[in-house]
Parts: sequence; C-alpha cells; structure tokens
Amino acid sequence: MSQNKQYKVAVVGATGAVGQKIIQYLEEEPFQIETIKPLSSKRSAGKTMKFKGEEVTIEEATPDSFNDIDIAFFSAGGSISERLAQEAVKSGAIVVDNTSAFRMDENVPLVVPEVNEADVKKHQGIIANPNCSTIQMVVALKPIQEAFGLKRVIVSTYQAVSGAGLSAQDELTEQTKQYLNGEEMVANILPAGSDKKHYPIAFNALPQIDVFDDNGYTKEELKMINETKKIMHEPDLHVAATCVRLPVFTSHSESVYIETDKTDVTVNDIKEVLKSGEGLILEDDPSTQSYPTPLSAADKKEVFVGRVRQDLDTTNGFHLWVVSDNLVKGAAWNTVQIAQSLVKNGLV
Repeated sequence: MSQNKQYKVAVVGATGAVGQKIIQYLEEEPFQIETIKPLSSKRSAGKTMKFKGEEVTIEEATPDSFNDIDIAFFSAGGSISERLAQEAVKSGAIVVDNTSAFRMDENVPLVVPEVNEADVKKHQGIIANPNCSTIQMVVALKPIQEAFGLKRVIVSTYQAVSGAGLSAQDELTEQTKQYLNGEEMVANILPAGSDKKHYPIAFNALPQIDVFDDNGYTKEELKMINETKKIMHEPDLHVAATCVRLPVFTSHSESVYIETDKTDVTVNDIKEVLKSGEGLILEDDPSTQSYPTPLSAADKKEVFVGRVRQDLDTTNGFHLWVVSDNLVKGAAWNTVQIAQSLVKNGLV
C-alpha cells in the first residue's frame, strides 16, 4: 500500500451530531482523503456543508450512493445501516458502522483500536463501532486486564443526554426553562427507546436507557455486558451494568468496580498501568480534589480515569471513575480511528 494513497469516503448521517463530528475529524486528515460524500435523508439532500473550507453538496443516501467509495461511515440509525450497509459493501466499500445493527454479529469485528485493533483484519466488509459507554470502559480496563487479569466488572453509568440525540439536548434545555419558570415540564423524548411521554430529564435521574428486556435489564445495559465480553475476548467475564441518564449535555461518567485475577495488586499498581494505557489520562489526586468530570472531558479524544481506590472488603477489588466525551471517543473519534487502522494495516 502506498502511503500517499488517497481515499474516497462517504458519511451516512452527515447532518447528525455524530456525523458532523466524523467530518470534523476527517478534516484533520487522519489519512489522505481525495473526496468526501456527505449522505443524509431526502429532507437534507441538496443542502451544502463545508469540508476543508469548500462547499460540498449533501446527497440522499441510496443503494447507489457508494460507487467508487473506499470507506463508508454509517451513523444514521440501525435501520438505515441494515438497509444500506451491505449495498455499500457490494459496491466495494468497507463500512465502519456506528449503530447497534451489527455489533453482536459473529462475522463483524467490534473494535476499539486501543483494545483490540487486530480484529479489524477479520472484517468481511463491515466493522462495528461499539456502544459509547462500552468504549470508554474497555479502554480503561484493557491495561488492567493485560497486567492483572479480570474476574468481574460491575458498572453504573451516568450518561449525558447527547447520547439520545440532538432532540434530547433540546428537550433538556426546554425543560430547564420550564422548571425555572414554574411551568410544568413537558417530556417527549427521553428515555431513548420509549415511544410514550415519560419522565422529564431536567433536574432528574432516569434509570432507563433504551427499552427493557424480559430479564429486567435495559438494552443499553445488555449492550455493555455483551459488547465488553466480545471486545475483550472474554466470553466468561462476569459483567453487570446499570445505566442511568442524567441532565448533563455531554460526556458519560461511569463508576466501575473490578476484581482482578491476581490477588497481590495494589492501588499504585493499578495507577501505574493506567498511566501507560493507550488513550488514557489518569487524573487522580484527592489532596487537590483532582478527578475527571463531564465538563472537563468534553470535546477531548481521551478517556479519563480517577478516584482509583481499593475495595475495603475485597483485596483484589478496585473502584474507578471513568469519564469520556460520548460523541467523541464514544462515537465519532473511535469510528475514525477504526478507519485509520484499516489504512495503517493496508486493508483498504
């Protein structure tokens, strides 16, 4: 593969929050781009957007949109991916899909480059981008897994409304105004996956993200459980999750409890491997109240970890506080990193 090769890319869902972020990171030239084709719904077709200072016309995403495309980024919802991803593959493109459509397909690699980059080589035309909350957690867990092994993971998430889309962010803004004005808050969007009017998100906490499964877990929680096992190649790893939506605009936070295989591990041992972890920044100094927050992590590509401490009752148990921007590392940036891996390994 020539390092000077230029690639033709398409972005399905180019007008959405994640699609716009993908285009933003492609402007930084993670690899050489010859042309970009922004694709969206028929409603947005004909409008223009800028790429590297030039106007580019948005086209309607159809089965014929992918002729001569090398890499197609999909971020327009699972139903669109299910309808068009294979059409893109037939046209010769490699699809990097940011929806849940193919994540648990045994023939589709589920990739976080800092964790399992080698899995990109197993693709059969489609590579899946994991759930946002899963991505940041496994980035934090990977160096610990490699150094000490993992027996158990229990995570409680505190997720931003941007994970439910632009309409959810607008709803939080409007409900905040209604509450402060003494008006009744109108709830139409959250929690994601609900088609009925539900609880307001402003000044609230909703222990439901996506719909409930028959076992009492939400689909978001099951995504974290199943995706973690697949990405980390540990089908027998014990994983439990509780996912909560908070009135925060950007960045997901997670309280993660782990138990290591090795029993002679110290807090300093955990901190040392986290310091050297790829894509990780350790912010942990109780004496100065230093720890990551959603605001401090916003618009950044890294995963931040703090509040590392040993469990008081279990010698091989440790607690972590993990924060990352769900639209950046949790979605757009990880998607672009997957494409970088394809280019780097000469797979496209």
